[in-house]
Amino acid sequence: MNDDREAILARVRGALAPLRERAPMPQYDTDLAVMRKLIAGRDLVELFSERIKRVNGLAFTDVAALVEYLRTGGWTRGYCDPALWPRLAPHFAQGFTVETEFDRARVDDYAFGITRAAGAIAESGTIVLNDATTSRRLGALAPWVHVAVVERATIFSDLPQAVAELGDDRNVIWCTGPSKTADVEGILIEGVHGPGAQIALIV
Repeated sequence: MNDDREAILARVRGALAPLRERAPMPQYDTDLAVMRKLIAGRDLVELFSERIKRVNGLAFTDVAALVEYLRTGGWTRGYCDPALWPRLAPHFAQGFTVETEFDRARVDDYAFGITRAAGAIAESGTIVLNDATTSRRLGALAPWVHVAVVERATIFSDLPQAVAELGDDRNVIWCTGPSKTADVEGILIEGVHGPGAQIALIV
């Protein structure tokens, strides 16, 4: 019996061991993957803001407007990446409680999370998160409202450009609007496996 157990555990350990060689990225025709004629000449911030609205997300370029949106929604307790907080703090007046340490034991206390984005894709209104820029992954995925701070210079026109520019981070999350799922009847429900409100703050 012990021999069988050890044989099974050895196979599990082998399956969990890091790969010695990673599979190469697939080759694809980039002209098939994008709508270049529709993107050419467009302001990427304007295009991204338009496209994120089409997938039930929001984009703000003014911090005060974002704060007012959070206040109106009743989302007054949250987490903010400590690197971002000095810049954003002056806009959060009385009535807000913002922490710069995410306490996993109180995950349900956070109505919103503010984290940095690795970039965004104008073509699809997608926010890109990765481990290198996201201070706390739970801060981006657990609260009902996620605010991703996107730098204008990291708004890419399309998916192939984003893939080429973002490097080889192994943990990349592509967020195109709020978290969504649908049951067998085809009823779309938002906010089941992640944020119910996906917001980009463009700086």
